[in-house]
Amino acid sequence: MKILTDLSELTAVPGPAHLAVGFFDGVHLGHQEVIRRAQAAAAEDGGTAVVVTFDPHPMKVLRPETAPRLLTSTHHKQLILERLGVSHLLIIPFNETLAALSPEVFISEIRAALPSLGSITVGRAWVFGKGRSGNLATLTALGQANGFRVFGVAPVIVAEDPVSSTRVRLAVERGDFAAAARLLGREYSILGTVIQGRQLARKLGFPTANLALEAEQLPPIGVYAVKALVEGRQHFGVANLGLRPTVEDGSVTRHFEVHLFDFTGDIYGATVEVRFVQRLRDEMKMDSLDALKAQIARDSQQARAVFEDRVPA
Repeated sequence: MKILTDLSELTAVPGPAHLAVGFFDGVHLGHQEVIRRAQAAAAEDGGTAVVVTFDPHPMKVLRPETAPRLLTSTHHKQLILERLGVSHLLIIPFNETLAALSPEVFISEIRAALPSLGSITVGRAWVFGKGRSGNLATLTALGQANGFRVFGVAPVIVAEDPVSSTRVRLAVERGDFAAAARLLGREYSILGTVIQGRQLARKLGFPTANLALEAEQLPPIGVYAVKALVEGRQHFGVANLGLRPTVEDGSVTRHFEVHLFDFTGDIYGATVEVRFVQRLRDEMKMDSLDALKAQIARDSQQARAVFEDRVPA
């Protein structure tokens, strides 16, 4: 995937260019439909589909106190989009200067960078420009005036309601991974970087990878059966998301650590994508390290059974 970070870099995109524009947090089924429409438009005339997103989320700049907890960091979005066959991704830095642009000026800047602009695809509810004053009708009028097509994609309906990032966040917050997967079109996952921990679990015989997480919206505290993608290979495991009350008495900081079954190797600094399969139990404070070791063994056995039950006969 080619990553662009400035509008001026669009001049190098083989034209005509067809843009799919949005924040795309979670890259759910609705987002995927917007992207597919831009890809189809590009395929029709031999052009290039470009996904256009923003960093940070506009609300973090405009009204940070009401900004949503993000499902996916920009890094995580890149990985997901690449799996969808996206060849070009433009990440526009969102700041107060960009927020102050009128819809007309914003589109004129895109048009100046892309003389061969073929189309712009957005969700029907998309708004843009100063004070969120631009909408699909505004964009359509600008397209007619500037010689590019505009496609407004209808919401994707799942369980009688439109798919949205808000619905995914609520499902994740409840720990309802089946609902989240129906909205995402894939298993819900989080991305993190392996960092140095206290290595206490290793001493107990269950080495764990401690992850610094990139997502802001997380499932409930607890123990989970998970699948982890490490350096392109999938591993089964058991994960704990919580305060580690047995060894971190009084801590208010959430930690996330994963024990990968039958895994050896040094992966400090590696990026790991963890896919949640099933919640096993609440986090509990144990009376001793021996009790903690015995509980981790039971959790591991239960998680292995989860995966055995899901393997086709």
